[in-house]
Order: sequence, then C-alpha cells, then structure tokens
Amino acid sequence: MLVINRFRIPPAVAADFLARAEVASQFFRGRPGCLSVDVVQNLDEPELWALVSRWEDVGSYRRAFNGYDAKLALVPLLNDAVDEPSAYDVSERVGVNVPRDRD
Repeated sequence: MLVINRFRIPPAVAADFLARAEVASQFFRGRPGCLSVDVVQNLDEPELWALVSRWEDVGSYRRAFNGYDAKLALVPLLNDAVDEPSAYDVSERVGVNVPRDRD
C-alpha cells in the first residue's frame, strides 16, 4: 500500500516543514508494517513536497495513527497537507471501491 501526502510549502518556511516532516517520518518508520518513508520535493515546482510511505497493508497504516504519541508526531505536519485522498493500493486488493460522498 502506498500513501502520498502532498504539501505546498513556501520557501520561507521550508526548514520548519522539513523538521516536522522528519519527526513524522521517524514516527512512521517505528510503526509495525511501515516499509519505507521518504520526503520528496517536486522537480518542477519547488514549493510542492510529498511524504511518501509504503505499508504492508491498510490496517498497518491506519493503526499508525492510534494513540497520543501519534497525534504529537503527525498532526503538526499533516494539518498542512493538501486536502485530497492519499492512500493507494493495487486494484486486486482494493476490490469494489465506493467513493465517499462529496457534498
């Protein structure tokens, strides 16, 4: 399973973003089922960044958000993420996918 959280970060606050991204990355790396985590910058638009993580399965990813320590490590970064779906998997494992209502 692949998760891509995107961010639009002005250069003036990039250092702060990278510090928060490092905290979140280290937290995810310590969670069961996390296979990898990378913080990457877009090649064409330097204000675009992404936190890209791979997980054994969706359950491992969702459980990574449980608990007080998760909130401390993840919320300061993910509050600034672009509001869009971020979790992906191969279609054979997704099955019938019913999108959430978009009122």
